[in-house]
Order: sequence, then C-alpha cells, then structure tokens
Amino acid sequence: MTELPSVETSYTTELIRKGIHMCSIAIPVIYYYIPKETALAILIPLTLAFGLSDLARLFVPSVRAMYHRFFGFLLRSREHDVRNRRLNGATYVLISATLCVWLFPKVIVITAFAILIISDTFAALIGRKFGRHPFLRKTMEGTSAFFVTAVLVVVVAPKILYLPTEYLIGIAAAVVGTFVEVMSGEVIDDNLTIPISISLVMWALYALLLPSINVFALEGAG
Repeated sequence: MTELPSVETSYTTELIRKGIHMCSIAIPVIYYYIPKETALAILIPLTLAFGLSDLARLFVPSVRAMYHRFFGFLLRSREHDVRNRRLNGATYVLISATLCVWLFPKVIVITAFAILIISDTFAALIGRKFGRHPFLRKTMEGTSAFFVTAVLVVVVAPKILYLPTEYLIGIAAAVVGTFVEVMSGEVIDDNLTIPISISLVMWALYALLLPSINVFALEGAG
C-alpha cells in the first residue's frame, strides 16, 4: 500500500512551490524599469509558451506522463485532475501579468502584482504551518499574514505623488484582495482574481478620490 505523504513532506513541497512563486516578484520589479511595450513583448511569448506546454500536458498523454514524472509533485490535486483540465499556477501567473500590464496603469500593476506574489506566499506558508482558526475558506492566521504583508507592499510600492490618499487607496485595495484570496475556490484561479480585483479597486479609487492625478505618470519610468 502506498504511504500517504507526511505533513512535513507536504509542507516541504509547499515551500518549494512558493519559492518558485516568489521568483515571479521579478515581474513587477523589472516592469518598473521598462516600458509597457517591452514588458508585453516579453510576457506575451512567455505566456504563449507556458500556456501551450500546459495545454499539451492536459490533452497529450505522452506529454502529461513526462510532465508529471518530473514536476508532478509540485502540482496541486486540482491540477492533477484530468477530467477538469486545470492549467497550473505558473501559467495563470503569466496570463495574469500579461492582462494586468495590458489593461492597467503601471503604478497599479506593480502594487497589485507584488501583493499577489508576496502576500499569497506568506498566507499559504503561515496558514499551512500555523493555521488553527478557520476563517471562511481559509484560516485566520493565513488571512492575517496576507493582509499584513499586503499593507507592507503598499507602503514600499511606488506612488505617483506619494500623497497620503495614495496609501489609503492601496490599503483599501489590499483589504479587497485579502477577501478575494479568502474566497478563492476551484473555479477561477486566485493568481487571476487577486491582482485583477486589486487593480480594478485601485483604479476606481484613484478616479474617485484623486481625479486630477495622472495615473499613467509612471508609464515613462522605463
């Protein structure tokens, strides 16, 4: 009989998975220094390459067998489900990055995507290791970790004029992102829902609270 993986082994796998996830912090960092067109010229081919290889994993048995042999231990159970055919997290990260860079101002994308990478990582690791108190779909410990780190990201992320209202906008969006992460289920990947919801809230609040500010001011930062 196959032995079930231990809690420690499972957490070790989560550490590896989130370590890889953290590498994606390069996306908002590099995007700060390059123009939108250059970012899209990099992201679109990467997204297509990862997406096509992921689709091959889902629909081509030989590719699936090879993929699962080398990387299967990193996939979540829903990503192993051949019937539902779910793309993996890395593909969703790239789709999300491409959509956010294409649709939203740079100042918003950097904040939203950094929250996705950093806060989602801390929420998963702390929730898995120390989570004791259920909170909706997740744990209070993991959710608290997400929110606290999201606020820290807001504090250090670039702003247009560094007005107090800009920090409040970021914190309000972090609250929304926290609840989106908590409510994330099996239908839509949170690598999509978190940055897109944060971006939408930030852009709406900039328009409402700071209508005279040019939210595209950082577009020439590259």
